[in-house]
Amino acid sequence: MERTASPTSPAPPDARDLPDGSGFLDGIPGQRTPPCVRPPAGASAGPRPRRGFAVPVPFTLGYAAVLAVTSYLADHLDPALVYTLLQGSSTDVAHLVQTPAAVLAASALWVAGGFTSPFTLAFLVVLTALERRVGGARTAVVFLLGHVLATLATEVPVGLAVLAGRLPDSSLHRLDYGISFGVAACVGALAGLLRPWLRWPVLAAFGAMLVQDLLAFTDPMTDWGHLIALTIGVAAWPWVRRWDLAHRAAVPAAVASAA
Repeated sequence: MERTASPTSPAPPDARDLPDGSGFLDGIPGQRTPPCVRPPAGASAGPRPRRGFAVPVPFTLGYAAVLAVTSYLADHLDPALVYTLLQGSSTDVAHLVQTPAAVLAASALWVAGGFTSPFTLAFLVVLTALERRVGGARTAVVFLLGHVLATLATEVPVGLAVLAGRLPDSSLHRLDYGISFGVAACVGALAGLLRPWLRWPVLAAFGAMLVQDLLAFTDPMTDWGHLIALTIGVAAWPWVRRWDLAHRAAVPAAVASAA
């Protein structure tokens, strides 16, 4: 017997009358469709360009390369030629009177004692630390201040002593070259950026070594020059500390612009 619909049973709902259930799916965890994120206008869809490698301490490394070359030449060239080159680069009184700028620059291209001398190691360690704190150009300023001012402070009295008859004329041609005055000034300047628990032991140890050399009286003029250069570096503390703050502020800005 065929079953017929009861007159009281409701009619099946039309599909057009059913509510849209797509909104309910968003309420179920894991059923939300992630929003479409559009890149900002002007943004490139391609891969970001790689940033080039930046030398961390260009002044120190470049200067060290020059010193390595001149030290190699001093070890392998004819000794007579090497002596002629050193004599022409000497910041003695005679050269300072004739060509001061040239000999002050040339004398800083050689390392007294060769590239393996203790001052070379001090050069690499101290100038690297100082350049990281204040930058290459300001490190060069400190180095040149110590090199130039300490040289003048030791050679000018020699010239005056010769004029007064206290020293022979041969003192006007005394061989004088090297980087030690600049390094001593950088040690003094770097100490001003260290914490007190490290600053004073560094100054005391380095100063004691210089005083010991002075008391040995093997080369009193050079030893006095080292102490003068160290004092110049200490006197530069106010400027070095301001440079340190300026360099710290400039580095994040440069990194952000490069990114």
